[in-house]
Amino acid sequence: MRSDKKSQEPSVSKVWHLRSGAVYRRKDLAASSKSVDRDLQLAVSTGRLRKVAQGLYYVPQQTPFGEVPPDDHVLIEKFLEDSHFLILNPSYYNTLGLGMTQLYNKTIVYNHKRHGKFLLGNRSFDFRVKHRFPLEHSTEFLWVDCLNNLDELAEDREEVVRRARASLHRFDSMVLRQAVINYASSATRKLTKGWFGD
Repeated sequence: MRSDKKSQEPSVSKVWHLRSGAVYRRKDLAASSKSVDRDLQLAVSTGRLRKVAQGLYYVPQQTPFGEVPPDDHVLIEKFLEDSHFLILNPSYYNTLGLGMTQLYNKTIVYNHKRHGKFLLGNRSFDFRVKHRFPLEHSTEFLWVDCLNNLDELAEDREEVVRRARASLHRFDSMVLRQAVINYASSATRKLTKGWFGD
């Protein structure tokens, strides 16, 4: 006599055509299943899906080095149900030439919908609602964002500010000024007042 698990396995492959590395919400899969919760439970138990959060699943991707998690952008876009977001890590500020060397184990997501720390799979993401942010990093944006987040840095903050001001000559003044207008917090606006000769 076949076990229930084995007898039901073919039904999952017929119900869903799952793509390796893809991320799905429960509602994405419900439309093609007569019993979505039963099929999800079976897919997770057989390893065809991995659950990363309530109602959120991904298809494991196998590589020569083993199983890898889904791409952060794919995962976050499905979690937010929105493509307008920016992923960053404070370690990116080290590229600005301000003498910063600290490495941070933190993934920040600027977005319009979610605020707070969420565990997706075995990783923590710090979602922060912001009204304005670019969709790609630029040196000018990172310079502004670094000053916006001075209180979170494990660096000598006064030295960071001093070096940031001393670095102005390395930027296109108009581009950097526009980045301040677009993305600076009120504290950063106050801090940089007069830096551009205004």
